Amino acid sequence: MIALKRLTAAMLLLCAHGALAQTFIHCGRMIDGVALAVHEDKTIEIRDNRIAAVHDGRHEQTTLALTGSTCMPGLIDAHVHIVWEQSPTAFSDRFRLDPADYALGAVRYAERTLLAGFTTVRDLGSNDNVSINLRDAIARGHILGPRVLTAGKSLATTGGHADPSNGVNAALTGNPGPREGVVNSAADAAQAVRQRYKDRADLIKITATGGVLSEATSGMNAQFTDEELRAVIDTAQDYGFKVAAHAHGVEGMKRAVLAGVDSIEHGSYMDLETMRLMKERGTALVPTIMAGKFVAEMAETEGYFSETVRPKARAIGPLIQNTFARAYEEGVLIVFGTDSGVSPHGENWKEFGYMVEAGMPEIESLTAAMLPAAVLLDRADELGSIEAGKLADIIAVPGDPTEDIALMGQVHFVMKDGRIYKQ
Repeated sequence: MIALKRLTAAMLLLCAHGALAQTFIHCGRMIDGVALAVHEDKTIEIRDNRIAAVHDGRHEQTTLALTGSTCMPGLIDAHVHIVWEQSPTAFSDRFRLDPADYALGAVRYAERTLLAGFTTVRDLGSNDNVSINLRDAIARGHILGPRVLTAGKSLATTGGHADPSNGVNAALTGNPGPREGVVNSAADAAQAVRQRYKDRADLIKITATGGVLSEATSGMNAQFTDEELRAVIDTAQDYGFKVAAHAHGVEGMKRAVLAGVDSIEHGSYMDLETMRLMKERGTALVPTIMAGKFVAEMAETEGYFSETVRPKARAIGPLIQNTFARAYEEGVLIVFGTDSGVSPHGENWKEFGYMVEAGMPEIESLTAAMLPAAVLLDRADELGSIEAGKLADIIAVPGDPTEDIALMGQVHFVMKDGRIYKQ
């Protein structure tokens, strides 16, 4: 038995480091990420790192048999913080740990995320460009992890949700500016976007309103002027960046939508007018229900959060799931995202259950992590569906997750870019 386990481990390691030239994966069921349907008895043909074709039935050259499983495109989580994980010491850790400590800790977060079936993630905020370095290390094959698109440092206004000096004493506060992601004018906003380009970020993330976990009193006040928002959007368009907007409160959310952001993250206090604006403009909602549930639960644990954060977590956290339910009913575009890092990495799949619990059918909750997410990430030409020409990102779970969404916590096959990481 020990020898067999070692042989299996060796085979998996070989697969992880060298793509198979041609593979035929037989799937008892398949969700292709395009249709809201489960297809029966399909074989996916892979050549090198791309899907060559999808065949009906079991192909005579079948290499891998997943006959009792449901195959899906590699999942996309459009909102994570891959280099960090919430804990009672998370704030004080900033004064003890070096960027290298965060980078090394992120190695296990990245591996957990990949093995949970999430082959692509969008990181929406980290300090010291650690997420950019992690992205590159994964792309070079130095460590295991999902494909990462990252915003680098989030943009805030002074005292805003992503101001890195919030909550520290006067000697340490300093005066962070555009280089550190803090803006106070349209000119600052343009400079901050250009700095993210210089840092080699993939997109821009702004904190359009207050937030829960920052050491600031308001979790919902508007924090960017219209002029600052326009400068962010206009400059981002010049550099080919999409823009994600963290937003809990209505006024800041509405300003961000009207300015032209591509997605609203969280959306806790979203009203009907904002939902209709988002629907008209094609603005996506990335709900992050599990983050709201996690912070609301931890707010009841004495000492887990500071007394500045705790009341915000209690008030805002429980709102997100109900807001999601109303937005879904109104026809707002929903893209899967968890805010993992706030909650533990590798548990991203729990978001599917919360979406279903709020009224979204299982198949729609699953596809929200497929093609719509790939479109938001501007990677729909290569990701988000099982179609000829796409990158071979394929996962599988036992049984049929459209009948039992909890099966998403049992991913037993993971292929990313034609390489097998879990079998």
